[in-house]
Amino acid sequence: MTNSVVHGLPRWSLAVPPLALVVLVLSWGRKPGAVLLILICAGLGAAVIAAVHHAEVVAHRVGEPFGTLILALAVTVIEVALIVTLMASGGDKAASLARDTVFAAVMITCNGILGLALVVGSLRHKTQEFRVHASGSALAVMTALVTLSLVLPTFTTSTPGATFSGPQLAFAGVASLVMYGVFVFVQTIRHRDYFLPVVESADAGAAPLAVEEEDEAHAAAPSGKVALVSLALLFGCLVAVVGLAKTVSPKLESAVESAGAPLAVVGVMIALLVLLPETVAAVRAALRDRLQTSLNLALGSALASIGLTIPAIAIASIWLSGPLVLGLGSKELVLFVLTVVVSMLTLATGRATLLQGAVHLMIFSSFLFLAVSP
Repeated sequence: MTNSVVHGLPRWSLAVPPLALVVLVLSWGRKPGAVLLILICAGLGAAVIAAVHHAEVVAHRVGEPFGTLILALAVTVIEVALIVTLMASGGDKAASLARDTVFAAVMITCNGILGLALVVGSLRHKTQEFRVHASGSALAVMTALVTLSLVLPTFTTSTPGATFSGPQLAFAGVASLVMYGVFVFVQTIRHRDYFLPVVESADAGAAPLAVEEEDEAHAAAPSGKVALVSLALLFGCLVAVVGLAKTVSPKLESAVESAGAPLAVVGVMIALLVLLPETVAAVRAALRDRLQTSLNLALGSALASIGLTIPAIAIASIWLSGPLVLGLGSKELVLFVLTVVVSMLTLATGRATLLQGAVHLMIFSSFLFLAVSP
């Protein structure tokens, strides 16, 4: 710890949340000009960075895999709030916003975050180990969630278009919540040790060993008081991120329309924004040779995004007017199938290399290119 630490936390991390909330109060309900727009964007970026820091403090206190779960849930709260807010004000134009944002989150986590972690980790450590049974089970749940929530609506016949009927949407929401709940139970209680990072055994050829909680980081775990302060500041950061993103969203939509890009780009931008904390945390874990933590973050974020967003949207659809388009198009279906196949091959060996990361990043680049130029 340095001299810039107050009560165990850096001063900047204590100052950013209230400052971001002040910017939110000053900008709420106003049409931002150039200066105010710059302040909003700066506050938004600072709040995201501060959210990363405070989530990591809380995660360090509670240990793995609870830490990654906390960060995934925090990110999902932001995502759901943004989707519901924009759908409430966007009308029919926002009918596919939930689908676009959730699918973008899957592509970002399973290809962008995962690929970046694999590349960064392999460049520093050459080859990294992870637990096949943990990551494979997370991939299986993610595949089932996407198929039941985003693929089936394209093929159902009860309603026209890529939509669910009321009972179908309710079933999809309940099924998503149940699968995610069971996964969290397995991850945190039933088979918690499966999701811990691994280290090489001292004996040649021996299986990797689980890293004990107290050995997961070189620094001492923060006190309970510091963790509680970080948890409160994390909540403040999340409020600021949601509010500032809502304020800047009309400018974002106008910029997308002016550029002639499809409205699906808005969903991609939302997902990129809310998953920035996960990306930073996953890269840091890979640099510390904790690839399993990176996988927990990437796949756990995908699971939280679908498993919690779909039920929330299903409930919100009761009072939201307009259709709710969930079914993926043919282009998205191809990218999803490719992602699942490549992820299965990546996670089958328990060892990650530069090549695997490069393949995932190229799929992610293809997704971004096709989102702008469909």
